[in-house]
Amino acid sequence: MTWLVAGLGNPGKNYSSTRHNVGWMVADALAGSANERFRKVRFVPLEVAEIRDGDVTLLVAKPLTFMNDSGPPIGSLARRRKIDPSHIVVIHDEIDLPLGALRVKLGGSTAGHQGLNSVVSGLRTPDFYRVRLGVGRPPGRQDPADYVLEPFSKKELDEVPSLVEAGAETVRSLVAGGLEAAQNSHTRSGTKSKD
Repeated sequence: MTWLVAGLGNPGKNYSSTRHNVGWMVADALAGSANERFRKVRFVPLEVAEIRDGDVTLLVAKPLTFMNDSGPPIGSLARRRKIDPSHIVVIHDEIDLPLGALRVKLGGSTAGHQGLNSVVSGLRTPDFYRVRLGVGRPPGRQDPADYVLEPFSKKELDEVPSLVEAGAETVRSLVAGGLEAAQNSHTRSGTKSKD
């Protein structure tokens, strides 16, 4: 059985430590823990690390397009490998959850997240799993689009490694035991921001 696990983010060093790239960070953690390297996919702008565990294969993918254009390469790989949306997990940042919070869901609204909107379009359905990683809301009147493209603050950095590891564990739990098991074991409430 093959699962496609896609971490959303933006390519390039300028974005590597930003809030918007927490999905990529989880993808890196999954590949790293299995000692697998990412390899460029021919004719599709994304990298994939292939992790085998018994009869389960995880294709951990990082689109090489910008976040808001993530859908076409994810959709292309899913069709090429004949992976049904019920076996697709997308990992992404979520400003509507406090920093460090984590939620898992199947389908539903994208809440205006442009990366998710692109994936829904690329897969032609909203019915895929989402691992939502809380990065908190911007302070004051800051534009959310600018906020997610900033690096985590020094104060926030302590939360990031545990959030990333929790995201990786959640993916493993979801694949092994299903949605309810992942929700019961890995939902996190995070920290309240102090504005």
